[in-house]
Amino acid sequence: MKHNFKKKFGQNFISDKNLLLAMASDAKIDKADSVLEIGAGQGSLTKVLDEKAGKVVSYEIDSELKDTLQSLKLKNTIFVFKDALKEPLQNIESHFEGNYKIVANLPYYITSPLIFKFLNSSKRVKSLTVMVQKEVAKRMVAKLGEKDYGLLSIMIEFYGQPNISRYVDKKMFLPVPKVDSAVVHIELIDKYPDIDGQKFYRFLQACFAMRRKTLQNNLSHSYPLIKDKLSSIFGEDLKKRSEQLSLDEFIKYYKIIEKLI
Repeated sequence: MKHNFKKKFGQNFISDKNLLLAMASDAKIDKADSVLEIGAGQGSLTKVLDEKAGKVVSYEIDSELKDTLQSLKLKNTIFVFKDALKEPLQNIESHFEGNYKIVANLPYYITSPLIFKFLNSSKRVKSLTVMVQKEVAKRMVAKLGEKDYGLLSIMIEFYGQPNISRYVDKKMFLPVPKVDSAVVHIELIDKYPDIDGQKFYRFLQACFAMRRKTLQNNLSHSYPLIKDKLSSIFGEDLKKRSEQLSLDEFIKYYKIIEKLI
């Protein structure tokens, strides 16, 4: 297809059928599933999802692709030409009767905000399978003690079980980006039903406000009213940087602080 690729939308299309089939397989899609696709592009992945899933709702921000996508005449797919990041969650979920899975080829600039939009606010997403830049994928699955471990990895671990299912060479895309990509599958698990995810996320944001600073510096700034109690809460951990603490440690401290504020 002829298309004026738009850098502002991070457009890099992929058409290799074997790779697209593999991504649908990574997402564990079958006819019992409803799927939200974010970023239809030229519709290559959409066609595969349409074959595999019972229902597909595909969001595409670029209205110039409307004729191309509608000409595919897919039987199980509804196209919505809006920005999925800005669209209210209730509008997106109104297309589905029950739970659904997310499959997306995400540009770098919306990866984290879009993932957090659904993780923090939806109770109906069963899994996310996203193609992202390789470096971002490593941050998503990083464990304590690894250099890529941080806010993103902790929140994803909070909500589910992530794994990199495959790496994708940059030459598989058109236009060819500067870096390789990877497919990350996140199976969502309600491991902490007693914790408000949005509040916990804000707590972690405070902990990671200045990455090279200690917890004492970050939390003294974010929680001035309980500044004098931080030492008794965190003990020696207060002198550590946030990337030195595990998810379970953050949860322990979050529960204490929530009772004080």
